[in-house]
Amino acid sequence: MTPGPRSVLREGIVAGLIGATVVAVWFLFFDVARGRPFLTPGLLGATVFQGVTSPIGLQITPGPVLGYTILHGLAFVAFGVVAASVMAVSEREPTLFVAFVILFACFEVFVFGVIGALSQSMLGALVWWAILVGNLLASIAMLWYLFRAHRALPQALVGSWGGVLREGIVAGLIGAAVVALWFLAIDWVQGEPLRTPKLLGSALLRQPDPVPAVLGYTVVHGLAFAVVGIISAALIAGAERQPLFIFALVIFFTAFEVAFFGAVVIAAKWVLDELVGWTVFLGNLLAAASMLGYFFKGHRALARRLTEAWVEDD
Repeated sequence: MTPGPRSVLREGIVAGLIGATVVAVWFLFFDVARGRPFLTPGLLGATVFQGVTSPIGLQITPGPVLGYTILHGLAFVAFGVVAASVMAVSEREPTLFVAFVILFACFEVFVFGVIGALSQSMLGALVWWAILVGNLLASIAMLWYLFRAHRALPQALVGSWGGVLREGIVAGLIGAAVVALWFLAIDWVQGEPLRTPKLLGSALLRQPDPVPAVLGYTVVHGLAFAVVGIISAALIAGAERQPLFIFALVIFFTAFEVAFFGAVVIAAKWVLDELVGWTVFLGNLLAAASMLGYFFKGHRALARRLTEAWVEDD
């Protein structure tokens, strides 16, 4: 093997082990905090290797914990090698970084699929949001390592990170405010103000009290949109240099919508029976349009190029 492939393989293995370690440490602290050390890997190991579908009466033993830890590590290493390969190719051809975005979007959607495949009784013991937080922390850690190994690529793709962060946070808060105002108006018309955040707060955060449910969901809602805004701002900045990144932006917004609906279905499918489907879709569409409007106002040259290309195609 040449030095190039060895370097990519090493980066991928290290990135995968970093991701696997972050998830393992997160769940170790999480399980210790709720008084059941190794509960999560024990339950997942029992599900994978023994076909267990309910945590009732299940004893946590070393075998399933060790087996799942090894399987979990191998899966992250495989993903890390693929991610490192795409990153290395993107350094030579930045437009291929779109494939990197697609890879991570598919990874997140895959996690939702795995969570959704678990029985509701098992999900109650595993705590679905803790799985998503662990997965998000692992993704951030792996991205940090890979970008650290390819320092020139982020600069070539987005330029100044300070401007990207500021723009992304503002865009995210705009999107969050649009959705909040949209549902405030819908709830007001229906004669029950704040009904939607109360439903989502009680379902996603398992908070039965109305006030904490509304406040908690508002904070989570704002933080989620801020993260979406930052990633979108990075993709917009990349699109100014490589227009193909608009394709990655579309994929990212699609993955975000899938993640939101997946979270609702996994946490409490009954919420979709309480909320009219078109209001959720339209609220998210208005938020996306407002965020894109803000982005394109600050990137007029990109908007002009896209508009001209559209006119030429017509």
